[in-house]
Amino acid sequence: MASPASPVSPFAVRDAAPMDSRKFVDPERTAKGEKRARVAMDRLDTLWINTGTLCNLACASCYIESSPTNDALIYLSLAEAEAYFDEAARLGTRTIGFTGGEPFMNRDMIGMMEAALGRGFELLVLTNAMRPMRRFETALARIGAEHGRRIVMRVSLDHHEGPLHDSERGEGSWEKALDGLAWLAGAGFRVAVAGRRLAGDAEAEAGYDRLLGGLGIAADHVVLFPTMDPDADVPEISEGCWDILHVSPSAMMCATSRMVVKPKGAERPHVVACTLLPYDSRFAMGESLAGALGPVALNHPHCARFCALGGASCSG
Repeated sequence: MASPASPVSPFAVRDAAPMDSRKFVDPERTAKGEKRARVAMDRLDTLWINTGTLCNLACASCYIESSPTNDALIYLSLAEAEAYFDEAARLGTRTIGFTGGEPFMNRDMIGMMEAALGRGFELLVLTNAMRPMRRFETALARIGAEHGRRIVMRVSLDHHEGPLHDSERGEGSWEKALDGLAWLAGAGFRVAVAGRRLAGDAEAEAGYDRLLGGLGIAADHVVLFPTMDPDADVPEISEGCWDILHVSPSAMMCATSRMVVKPKGAERPHVVACTLLPYDSRFAMGESLAGALGPVALNHPHCARFCALGGASCSG
């Protein structure tokens, strides 16, 4: 395991104004009294499975606070996942996404991948490609050979330069992540990269292109996430913002995806509206997928900073 990361993230917003406490309180109205934006579900295109919050790393700024000791979301079992796969199949879902924590910390991860593939889904697996994943090399090599074109393995590289990546994830994590990425590409998987965009970094895309080109890897995609400072002020999204921003509600993650989580102490998993909001009870939508297809009020700062203003999506 890499050494502990610095407590100060290089990707943090510097000298940002603190969040106005009047914002993101009322699900119906913004602090200015405007009607809050809501997103209706178009279709359940992607079902995310949170395999648990335990991770081999303790990054400096993890939105879900994953670490080797955080089990706020416990491991989802194969049987629990399969019940959701069956329901998702009936709803016409195309993709199963796996996230954590580090998904390969969960000993049922290979079984869950095989169960989803056996039901005809495509897979998107988020991983740091380090030791937890590499312990499953034999099984993954078999899956890659048989189903690799149906699976995107998205590896977290916080920056296209090693020192900045290591300052977030811990010394030595860069080389291990690159080695894991190359192994996945060689095993027949489609591979992708998830990075972060530093403020003012206009060359980020070119930097990742150079990195991947130098490794001889053709990535399925590179997704760059915006800075996520939970304490920084951000505008609320009202109904009038769609036209101002030239953004459609259907472009938001909650228009096409939901996530399954199992909180510590809970008897059963439940569904939440968004991959970014696993702990907020306002975004819990019940135990079934069918009951979780209603509209979502954009009543959280992440709705603005990540999706509406940041233009990002975990589904890529």
